[in-house]
Amino acid sequence: MSAPHRIAVLALEGVYPFELGIPRRVFGSTDGLYELATCTVDGRPVRSDADFSIGVEHGPEILATADTVVIPPFTPALAGPELAPPVAAALALIRPGTRILSICTGAFVLAAAGLLDGRPATTHWALTDRFRALFPRVRLDPDVLFVDDGDLLTSAGAASGVDLCLHVLRADHGAAVANRAARLCVVPPWRDGGQAQYIEHPVPASGSAGTSATREWALTQLHRPLPLDELARHAAMSTRTFARRFQDETGQSPGRWLTGQRVALARQLLEATDLTVDQIAARVGFANPVSLRQHLHAAIGVSPLAYRRTFAGASA
Repeated sequence: MSAPHRIAVLALEGVYPFELGIPRRVFGSTDGLYELATCTVDGRPVRSDADFSIGVEHGPEILATADTVVIPPFTPALAGPELAPPVAAALALIRPGTRILSICTGAFVLAAAGLLDGRPATTHWALTDRFRALFPRVRLDPDVLFVDDGDLLTSAGAASGVDLCLHVLRADHGAAVANRAARLCVVPPWRDGGQAQYIEHPVPASGSAGTSATREWALTQLHRPLPLDELARHAAMSTRTFARRFQDETGQSPGRWLTGQRVALARQLLEATDLTVDQIAARVGFANPVSLRQHLHAAIGVSPLAYRRTFAGASA
């Protein structure tokens, strides 16, 4: 059996305790596939953004042997255009080619180190103007949950850090492992990185119905067409009201949401079953294999067979 993938989590001054714990919650639930350790730039405790400090067992030396480094967020006021010398020295220990993940303001560290120049990235939507002013060479996209640019992956705030870690886990070991981790964390197993960060969820009027029950029902009916009027009937709404509420609650139209769910299910079936592409297309409700290929390619840039080969190799 191969050695566990080593993940080092770098806690900086003002670190957010919730996000600091995300990597261990996600990657640590995989029965030994990953080995995690948390460090600071000097091995000493750091102040959190709460009313307590956090002590760690490691100094920056573990960054030199890590396969993946995660930089959780910290108090935005501490994020500047240049790195403090101890932080720069710690980052210099990271080996070339090491995968680096940032959550929320962690992207400021990668940008200040020059690692994001000319590359796509994201951070919390509320920090967009400041980030662009400090780092105009970064191709910032504030409207997405996370950005996967190969060895550098950035995410928005809080829950999107969970999304990013599940995305990495899925890429490393497939849908079954990622879904199990998501169930243990009691979070959705998959949210597309391109989903909007900030969606206004108006408080519903007293007694008003939402679309969540219909969405749950629709997930059991993906094998067949689901026209808007049928979805609206299930929710006991007019089509116009249903479409408006659906958009308010999910940030997507019903059609786009359904396509995303069909693609997500197709990916799981490609990873975990021996069904043919034709069979999977029928199982997830696409009219034909060509439609499945087109939607999968639009979502992740590869064909169904190429996607299956990738995860067959990962499983092996």
